[in-house]
Amino acid sequence: MRSSEFNSAEFLQFVRNHLEEDPTLLLFKYPGKVAFDLKMAVQQIAARQKAAKKLPSWSKNLNLLFPTSISVEQSSSEQTASFKSAGNSGNCLIDLTGGFGVDFFHLSQGFNKGIYCEQQPELFEIAKYNLATLHPDKFEFVKGDGLDFLRKTALHFDLIYVDPARRGSGNQKLYKLQDCEPNVVDAWALLRSKSEKILVKVSPMLDLTQAWSELPEVQKITVVSVRNEVKELLLHWEKAKIGTPRMISVVDLENGIPPFEFDPKAEDRAESKFEEVGTYLIEPLAGILKAGAFTLFGKRFEFKKLAKNSHLYTRNSFSEGIPGRIFEVIQEIAPKKQEIKSIFPSGKVNVICRNYSTGAEELKKKLGLKDGGEDFLIGSKTASGYKLYWCTRKQ
Repeated sequence: MRSSEFNSAEFLQFVRNHLEEDPTLLLFKYPGKVAFDLKMAVQQIAARQKAAKKLPSWSKNLNLLFPTSISVEQSSSEQTASFKSAGNSGNCLIDLTGGFGVDFFHLSQGFNKGIYCEQQPELFEIAKYNLATLHPDKFEFVKGDGLDFLRKTALHFDLIYVDPARRGSGNQKLYKLQDCEPNVVDAWALLRSKSEKILVKVSPMLDLTQAWSELPEVQKITVVSVRNEVKELLLHWEKAKIGTPRMISVVDLENGIPPFEFDPKAEDRAESKFEEVGTYLIEPLAGILKAGAFTLFGKRFEFKKLAKNSHLYTRNSFSEGIPGRIFEVIQEIAPKKQEIKSIFPSGKVNVICRNYSTGAEELKKKLGLKDGGEDFLIGSKTASGYKLYWCTRKQ
């Protein structure tokens, strides 16, 4: 699509007027009634609707062009992109896998110059148009393989950023770094020789030990979550920090609690203490569980575990700022339908099962329950067996 057509007053007004409407109905309502590409205008509306929460300022900016929905879905949110930009600055950065350009744009804020690389022709043109619109004359654009450009350029970068594609030729999910495109494992020596820092965004499904197995020189892994849902893993390498101990940092961008940081060796050395359920039940943030800090979490906050493989903890008191969900225990109850019905006559209670004899869905079906209300029913295994607790949320 020509930028002149995209920038036409009629096109922009149509998008602005119909941002809240059903895109499918617009295709049936306006064929032959507009002087621009209706399908393209409707696609812009649909993409903005899908991206409203993920990319709030971009979706409202009618001067930007949106690609197909899959490229938007695979893009970082503005929130996570902004987080990645913190602490990164210098003269020049390069993004080897630019995509829609959200990460690249936010990362570039601390740099004098940014080089954007992308192999997909249509996505390249869209991102080039948007980035030049957002910040004219700051960026250089490379259409093609970012690694090829890196091999040939004489430039040295303050930061190399790469977000390898995690889908195979058959659209299957890929989990090993060496299976993704580009293969950062094989290219590691090249990346290291061309930069002061390397930042790799990888799938939240990747096992942290697998990441260090494939890239042993990575010094830090950041587990990034939003509202207790792990969104991405970030692998950090810095030339100035070669030889420093490995570190894991867990951060949730919504709860305002400081990052939970630890040396993986500290988790190996820590020992758990066990106890039956007391006044409070504590479930660590999903990012802490992802990072495998099952023992260190309890030790750091003086919580007792319910059982070795039950990653729930207990204590008779708690302080603010715990990186997890805290529930006050009302009472232990038997998993009997009649007793449950007397306590929850509406049949609504939020069910959580952690290392319990059944899963949450099976337990809800057995007891005739639906998620809802303010109370919680939490099942887990303790030293004395499988237990079910009626709880309320404290934090």
